[in-house]
Amino acid sequence: MKVGVLALQGAFGLHERVLIRLDVAAVQVRTPEELAAVDRMVIPGGESTAISKLLDANDLADPLADRLADGLPVLGTCAGLILLASEVVDGYPGQHCFGAVDVAVRRNGYGRQSESFHAPIDIERWESPFPGVFIRAPMIDSAGPEVEVLAELDGVPVLCRQGSVVVSSFHPELAEDDRIHRWFIEQE
Repeated sequence: MKVGVLALQGAFGLHERVLIRLDVAAVQVRTPEELAAVDRMVIPGGESTAISKLLDANDLADPLADRLADGLPVLGTCAGLILLASEVVDGYPGQHCFGAVDVAVRRNGYGRQSESFHAPIDIERWESPFPGVFIRAPMIDSAGPEVEVLAELDGVPVLCRQGSVVVSSFHPELAEDDRIHRWFIEQE
């Protein structure tokens, strides 16, 4: 199995390290050809508007939309959540919003960089909490009926799945815990 990591901007190297630690073939994706060769995809955190512009500059927006429509399994974290959402409440004109998960999000919904925080995330499938790292994190305002909310923080969804797409408001690649990546790789 080849897992692509969108390598245009953001924390792609950290996701790649987690995948390598899990003994998965991780491939940095910067071109349509590299995207076409992967079985799964990670869209990392970073700056969602910059990633959106770089998707256009690298002719990746349409191929990514096509792969998503074909059911490509994707893990989107932080900015990846914003790009995969159906609505960005406070997005910029022209910002990509692929609609792979029926959620409405607010960029930096948990505050600015100085308001970043760590919080334990209770995920039903695991006995111990996951160490959530929230850095300028998007906040999910609403989730549609097809969205499975896997974890909440103070009553707000922070980890969701719809079909083969998993999104998180936090940065699992920054935790010393590979359970989310491992689970994403192992799901059918």
